[in-house]
Amino acid sequence: RAAPSPRMMENRVFMSFTFYSTILILKMYVVAIITGQVRLRKKAFANPEDALRNGGLQYYREDPDVERCRRRVHGRAGIHWQLLAERQAHRNDMENIFPFLFLGAIYSLLDPTPAVARIHFFIFCVGRIVHTIAYLLQLKAPTRSVAYSVAQLPCFSMALQILLAATPYW
Repeated sequence: RAAPSPRMMENRVFMSFTFYSTILILKMYVVAIITGQVRLRKKAFANPEDALRNGGLQYYREDPDVERCRRRVHGRAGIHWQLLAERQAHRNDMENIFPFLFLGAIYSLLDPTPAVARIHFFIFCVGRIVHTIAYLLQLKAPTRSVAYSVAQLPCFSMALQILLAATPYW
């Protein structure tokens, strides 16, 4: 079992950031696995080699609606709204979690109060988990948008604190 270096263990903020970041990355893997399972179940493959292996090229679904925002697609055989939702949930995670990883890592170097930093990381993590659940289970509005907005608050806070700390050096 690999243990963090003693010096890294002393930075409680960074260790908290590492914990919540790892939870978020694992959540992204779960969404990717769910998406793959739905592709198999619905026979809607993004790659021709996958379609050939699973029944033929008729299951190769290249459609711009699959790449766009989540919505029901009417009149398009083989495109299922749940697959769209899961792909969009995964894309939305990348658009939001990757910036959090950058901001959180830099913010951890600013030596913030550990309790305040932990609150930032916790709020973002819970917001993203609720957002994904709302996406995949079609929870009533405004659950998803509230979860998204709440998760953005700590990111904006960290970004502002980073800018304030870096302002003297620009």
